[in-house]
Amino acid sequence: MTTNAPLPPSNWDDLTVRVASSAGMVIVGAAGVIMGGVWFQMLVVFVSAVMIWELWMMIRDDEPTKGMLLAALVASVMSGQLGHESPWALLLFLVVPLIGVTQLKTEIKTFFIFALGIQIAGWGLVHFRDDFGFTWLLWLMSVVIVTDIFGYFAGKSFGGPKFWPKVSPKKTWSGTIAGWLGAALVGYVFTLFTNAGLVIILISMALSFAGQMGDIAESALKRRMGVKDSSTLIPGHGGLFDRFDALLGAALFMLLVADIFNVPGVAF
Repeated sequence: MTTNAPLPPSNWDDLTVRVASSAGMVIVGAAGVIMGGVWFQMLVVFVSAVMIWELWMMIRDDEPTKGMLLAALVASVMSGQLGHESPWALLLFLVVPLIGVTQLKTEIKTFFIFALGIQIAGWGLVHFRDDFGFTWLLWLMSVVIVTDIFGYFAGKSFGGPKFWPKVSPKKTWSGTIAGWLGAALVGYVFTLFTNAGLVIILISMALSFAGQMGDIAESALKRRMGVKDSSTLIPGHGGLFDRFDALLGAALFMLLVADIFNVPGVAF
C-alpha cells in the first residue's frame, strides 16, 4: 500500500535558497567593499536605513509610513555625517532614535539602543574601510562570514547542547565553537600576507564572539517582539537585520579595539 504522506523536513531544506541569496549579497557587498569611497558609503547608508525600517516594523508593524520616514531620515543623516569629519556630527546619530521614541508608546529603550547601535556600526564600517583599507575590512567581513558558515554546518551536522536556548533556540555550542575555530583560521590566513602577527588570531576569535553576540542580541529582540524574522526581504535569510546582525556586533567591537590596541601592521 502506498501513501502520499509528505517526507519529513530535512535539516538542509533551506540550503539552496540560502546559498543563492548569499551569493547575491556577496556580489553586491564585494563590489561596494572593493570600490570603497562613496560607493561603499551608499551601500552602508542603504543597509542601515533598511535595518532601521525593519526595527520599527518589528515594534510597530501597523505604522509602515512612519517607519519609511525614519529610514529616509537615517539615510539623510548618515549621508550628511559621513561627509563631515567634525566629531560633533556624531550627535546627529541621536536624531533618529530621539524622534523614533517620541512616536512610540512601548519599547522606547529598545528602539533607542538598537537604532543608535545600527547607525554607529554603519559609520564604523565606512571609517574602517577608509582608515585601514580594503585588506582589513575584508578580514573583518571574512571573520563574520566564516563564523556564520562554520557555525551553520557544525550546528546542523552535530547539534548538541544549546548555547542560549531562552534567547536563540537554534544556536548550539557546537556551532558556536566551530565559528571561533573558523575565525581563528581566517586570522591565521591573514598572518601569511600581512604584518599583523599571531595576535590577529586571538582578535579574530574575539571578533567572532562579538559577531555572535550581535546575532544573539537580534534574536532576543525578535523573541521579545514575537516575530520570526525582521522582514521577508531576503529569501532564506529574512531581512537585512537578520543577515547583518553579526556584522553590526563585529563593527561595534572593532570600534572599541581600534581605539585601545596597537597591532603591528594594522595600527588598531
